[in-house]
Amino acid sequence: MVDYTPGPQNGITDVSGLRVGHAQNAELKSGVTVLVADKPFVCGVHVMGGAPGTRETDLLAPDKSVHAVDALVLSGGSAFGLDAASGVMDRLAQQGRGFAVGPARVPIVPAAILFDLINGGEKNWDVNPYRALGVEALDAATERPAIGTVGSGMGAIAGHIKGGFGMASLHLPDGVIVAAMVAVNSLGSVLSSGRHFWAAPFEQENEFGGLGTAPPPSLADTFRTKAELFKRALGQGQNTTIAAVATNAILDKAGCTRLATAAHDGFARAIVPAHTPMDGDLIFGVSTAERSCTDTSLLGHAAAICLARAIARGVYAATPAANDIAPCWSALGA
Repeated sequence: MVDYTPGPQNGITDVSGLRVGHAQNAELKSGVTVLVADKPFVCGVHVMGGAPGTRETDLLAPDKSVHAVDALVLSGGSAFGLDAASGVMDRLAQQGRGFAVGPARVPIVPAAILFDLINGGEKNWDVNPYRALGVEALDAATERPAIGTVGSGMGAIAGHIKGGFGMASLHLPDGVIVAAMVAVNSLGSVLSSGRHFWAAPFEQENEFGGLGTAPPPSLADTFRTKAELFKRALGQGQNTTIAAVATNAILDKAGCTRLATAAHDGFARAIVPAHTPMDGDLIFGVSTAERSCTDTSLLGHAAAICLARAIARGVYAATPAANDIAPCWSALGA
């Protein structure tokens, strides 16, 4: 195997045992993504945005008693989307999954949400749709998930263009795999200029167009990005990019937290600006604990690279739909 190359799926499911399920509603312009495995996995989390929306993330701290989770949920819908985790819990409970407390079992399903309530979709529901979408996403879990305008990336906007759901992976020299999945819904721009991605220096095998880098804008220009002007015009202030990075390396909760912390470099490499007061930028760190790692210092670096690539891939793969309020990357001029 050649070192430092993407895995067969170029995604988080290259970490053996992990599966991803999407569910979305075109009229709603929103959706849910679930990360699950056949057995519980170790998980940590790190938040760097100023406006996060979360569920069950406190228990991921290294000093808390729960040592593994049954699934993770990334959802649109702002706080309404947190109910997707309830649907996932219900379905996992039906499957006999969960943390044992005497005779009872409680599925552990941390979740994070992004804001996509004002994106051109129909949001006047009578019953919160996200619980049902959570069940649907879990039932659809596969080793070959789609990227682009699907799941939690269904209604995402990245600066002045459509966002989306992206993935990427890398093989390390010792056989360890590091991978990422992300729903890109950022205030900042993923483009340095024209159609060129900020993440271009890390691109593998022309996975998001192969256009390479462009001369960087001036510092002043980064404070006058199209993203900022677009959001001001809409009167918006709610965004958030949410992600998970995973590895088959043996890590405890502290190690997973460190993996997630280092992976935030990927946000900063691919989105300008990142981690703003109006973004709830959050990353889960996941370990399936299957393989010893000979150099743990590589893990965080690899996770950041994968996440930067996944961000660009999600936007690159976005497709147009009725009532969009932002164009796709593919519709931009040269």
